[in-house]
Amino acid sequence: TVSPTYAEELLTPEFGMGMEGVLASRGGDFVGILNGIDLEAWTPSFADLEGKAKARAALRAEFGLPEAPGPLCVVVSRLSEQKGLDLLIEALPALIENGGQLIVLGAGDARIESALRDAAERNPANVALRIGYDEALAHRMIEGGDAILVPSRFEPCGLTQMYGLRYGTLPVVSLTGGLADTVINASAAAMGAGVATGLQFHPVNAPALARTLARLVQLYRQPRLWQGMVANAMGQPVGWDASARAYADLFKVMTTA
Repeated sequence: TVSPTYAEELLTPEFGMGMEGVLASRGGDFVGILNGIDLEAWTPSFADLEGKAKARAALRAEFGLPEAPGPLCVVVSRLSEQKGLDLLIEALPALIENGGQLIVLGAGDARIESALRDAAERNPANVALRIGYDEALAHRMIEGGDAILVPSRFEPCGLTQMYGLRYGTLPVVSLTGGLADTVINASAAAMGAGVATGLQFHPVNAPALARTLARLVQLYRQPRLWQGMVANAMGQPVGWDASARAYADLFKVMTTA
């Protein structure tokens, strides 16, 4: 499967859904190798923080959002409970009450679409919504955002958090599947070592997400720490090199056993 952590999760009743015993019985034949992204298709147009600021200003202008004291967060996702968008709606006050903003691009569950429309109507200076999918817009959003939110209840691998890393758009993710494997949480230890690339939350519920969004705003208001995390994120290896080597090693074992 497409990440090491998801392979481990599938051996539990919660994620295996009846298949966990069969998978466990195959032992070493069952492995997880992390996906990568196309580095040519997902390459930022800027090389420094000044360029990032220009992309952010252009994105705000495109959606009619004013300047704000908090981070500009983006979501590019199918709008479903599996993707945790209902949790985000519940936790959203923790972001907007602290000066943060949210732009959402996606489609899906009618109830979630309706709740996001209501949020945008009630908070026009903080929330914007585009129903549907637009590849070019997705690129502009991930390029111009400060943070990308991926609060999935489960996620075999996930690609949007890796797009975020590539663009210095810090991922805020649930601690599950490939999200756990690709984002280094801004814990005290990681911040002390200067290696954090985003934020993880657990358990996967609205209160935990709300606390993490409040923490995101706190970090954003500390430019030195924030800029260090952005640099860390953009330096992460998110292409296919390591994954390709892992597949090659696996195929070698399979063909020589």
